[in-house]
Amino acid sequence: MPYTILIVDDEATQRNTLAGFLKKKHYVTLQAADGDAALELVRSSAVDLVLSDLRMPKMDGARLLTEIKEINPQIAVIIMTAFGTLEGAVAAMKEGAADFVSKPVDLDQLEIVIAKALERKQLISENERLRTLVEERLQFGGIITRSESMQQALSVAVRAAASRATILILGESGTGKELVAKAIHLASPRADAPFLAVNMAALPESLVESELFGHEKGAFTGADKVRQGRFEAAQGGTLFIDEVGDMPLATQAKLLRVLQEQRFERLGASQPIQADVRVIAATHRPLEKMVQEGSFREDLYYRLKVIRIELPPLRERKNDILLLADHFLHQFAEENARSIRGLTREAADRLVKYAFPGNVRELQHLMEQAVILSRDEWIGVQDLAFIPDSGGDESPLISGSFIERVAAFEMQMIKQALTEADGVQSKAARQLGMSERHLRYKLQKYGFK
Repeated sequence: MPYTILIVDDEATQRNTLAGFLKKKHYVTLQAADGDAALELVRSSAVDLVLSDLRMPKMDGARLLTEIKEINPQIAVIIMTAFGTLEGAVAAMKEGAADFVSKPVDLDQLEIVIAKALERKQLISENERLRTLVEERLQFGGIITRSESMQQALSVAVRAAASRATILILGESGTGKELVAKAIHLASPRADAPFLAVNMAALPESLVESELFGHEKGAFTGADKVRQGRFEAAQGGTLFIDEVGDMPLATQAKLLRVLQEQRFERLGASQPIQADVRVIAATHRPLEKMVQEGSFREDLYYRLKVIRIELPPLRERKNDILLLADHFLHQFAEENARSIRGLTREAADRLVKYAFPGNVRELQHLMEQAVILSRDEWIGVQDLAFIPDSGGDESPLISGSFIERVAAFEMQMIKQALTEADGVQSKAARQLGMSERHLRYKLQKYGFK
C-alpha cells in the first residue's frame, strides 16, 4: 500500500509541483493551503508524512508540527524552509520534525529525505508492534533494545512473521535467538498453536531423528511404544530448531525433504504424516563455511535461509547494556524479595566496558548472582567480581582477540560445570545444555585432561 504524503504550503504552484513529482514516485498526495486545512486532513485521512512550509499565514510550520504530534505522534513531519530561516528549521527538529529541506527544493534531495523519514517511521512502528506482542503474550520484559542494529533485526522479524517462510536466525550464543523466534511465532497467524523448541547440540546423535520425527513401537532397541516427534507435536504451529549446525548429515537430508514436501514418516513407519509446521532454525556456527567443508548441506542451507536474521552481539549494543541490566535487576529483585535500587556509577562503568563473550545470557546470570549475593541496596563493583577491571591490566578473560576471549569464557564454564558435576561428563553436559558428544569435542579442543 503506497504511503500518503500531505503537502502544506500557501503557494499553489509549489504544492502542485511537489505533488506532481511525488505522484511519479508512486506516493499518494494530499494538499492543504494552510495549517487549519492540514489539521482537518490529518484528522480525517490516514496520513503517513507531512511536508510543510515553515513560513505560512495564520499558522506557521512549527505550530502545525506541534498540533500534528498531539493528534498522531507517529506521523513524520518534514519542514521546508527558505534560506535565512534555518534557525527555525533547527528549532522544529528539536520539537520532533523528522528532517528539513531548503527552498527552492531540490527534488532529488527531497526524495532521499522522504525515503529516510518513512523508513525510520516504519522501523519504529514495527519494533513497537513486536515488543507489544511479546510483552502481552509472553508476560515478561520482552525484547529490550535501543540499538539500531537490533531494531533492524526486529524489523525483519516482524515483517516475516505473517508469512509461512522458513527463517534462519544467526548470532553468537546468548544473543536471544530463541526469544526472537518466540516473538515471531506470537506475531504470526500461528500464535494460538504450539511453539516447540529442540536443541540439536543437546541431543545424542542416535536420538535426533526420533526426537524430530517420532517412532513406531519396535523401530529400534528400546522403542517399546509409539512416540510422537516434535514435528507432529507442533502441528499448526512453529518448530524452533536451535543449533541446527550440529544436526547430523543424515538428518539434514530428512529435514530438507520435510521442508520441500511438507510431510514426514515416523521411524519404522511407511505411512507419511502431513507437516503443517513453520520451521525457524538458529545457530552460532558459520554455516557458509560448513557448506564449503561439506559438513552442512548446501541445499538445506538455502532452504532454511529464505529469511535471514542476524542478531548483533552485546558488545556491539553498548547502549543496551545498562538498559538490560536494569531490567534484570528489577526482575530478580522481585523474584527474590530483595530491595535493590540499581547500580552504582562505578558498577555501571565496569559493565559497559566489559566485552560480554556470553552476551545477554551472561549479563542476565551476572545480574541474578549480584542480586542474590549483594548486601546493599546498590549493586557495586564488589558484586561484579566476575568482571575484571578494564582500567588497569586486563585479565586473560578480556584480553586478546574476540575468539580468544570466547575460548577463555567457554573453558571457564566447562571447568565450573565439571567441578560441580564431580567430573561426570554426562552430568556436566546436561548442565551446560549440550550433548555429551559435543562436550567431549570441546574437552579435546581445549586440551582438558
